[in-house]
Amino acid sequence: MIRPICKDREILQSPSRKAVKKDLRLARDLKDTLAAHSGCVGLAADMIGENVQMLAAEMMGVPVVMVNPVILMKKDPYVTEEGCLSHDHTSTVTRYGVIEVEYRDDRWNRHRSRLEGLPAQIVQHEMDHFEGKLV
Repeated sequence: MIRPICKDREILQSPSRKAVKKDLRLARDLKDTLAAHSGCVGLAADMIGENVQMLAAEMMGVPVVMVNPVILMKKDPYVTEEGCLSHDHTSTVTRYGVIEVEYRDDRWNRHRSRLEGLPAQIVQHEMDHFEGKLV
């Protein structure tokens, strides 16, 4: 189901809780909402009003859901400018060109992935949402 983009600062600035199996129902909503916003490359669950550690990110044209992702390694820092569907401004942030992330997918299977470039940046941006950071 396509959900509206949340712009409520109270929700967006609140930390997200760890997801549990019953939260997997949100995976389809994240994918549908991501697909409905042309040019959008990632969504965190708080952007659809749910403070849960889950995100959907475009990876080579395919939406990938990451549940409770943890960055295990990061290298090659750089500074960039980012915007977000949930607010109207851009921010200057430091990102890492290469990360290694561990997560569960939308079937609760464990994965470990090395991401570089834009996919790494997308995941880092969406994970900032989990901490209530508006970037």
